[in-house]
Amino acid sequence: MNEQAIIYGCLRQDSLSQRELYNHFSPKMLSVCYRFAANREDAEDMLQEGFIRVFSQLKTFAGKGAFEGWIRRIIVHTCINFLKRHKKFNDSVNLEYADAVYTKEESIVSIMQGRQVMECIRQLPMGYRTVLNLYAIEGYSHKEIGEMLEVGESTSRSQYTRAKSMLEKMLIKKEIIENPKPKISWLTPIQK
Repeated sequence: MNEQAIIYGCLRQDSLSQRELYNHFSPKMLSVCYRFAANREDAEDMLQEGFIRVFSQLKTFAGKGAFEGWIRRIIVHTCINFLKRHKKFNDSVNLEYADAVYTKEESIVSIMQGRQVMECIRQLPMGYRTVLNLYAIEGYSHKEIGEMLEVGESTSRSQYTRAKSMLEKMLIKKEIIENPKPKISWLTPIQK
């Protein structure tokens, strides 16, 4: 069955088409949920809620853009709503990790596909992990993230910076990336 036929079948409430759509997209969407969730059970709950929304909002899909992207946006918003509803986002912001560290955007982004990196991301406090996922992986702007999470744009930016810093520390500690060379300060004598 092609994508158009599946969508048409789902709009007609055909259970075979609904099962086909779910089976096709649920593995990818579960991985999206898993990045936001505290555990597998929460990820599965997010996925189920997300697909309920997908099926109930299917009539609003205008055919502009990729269908998978449309589903992904619904799943991401479902994850955010889940975190807000269960107060998992607000309870996890920890300012003790806010100390400044030299970070290189390329070093983190270029290796984000690795299992070890994803596991390190999952160890970040929920607020940091959420903003990092939304900005670096899902591609939302800090303004959009602020609106979704009901925080200021500057809060999103600082959470992202702190998440990168904490993630880099974890990656260095696990020897996934190299420790960057220390910055030369005007207080540090230059070695000859």
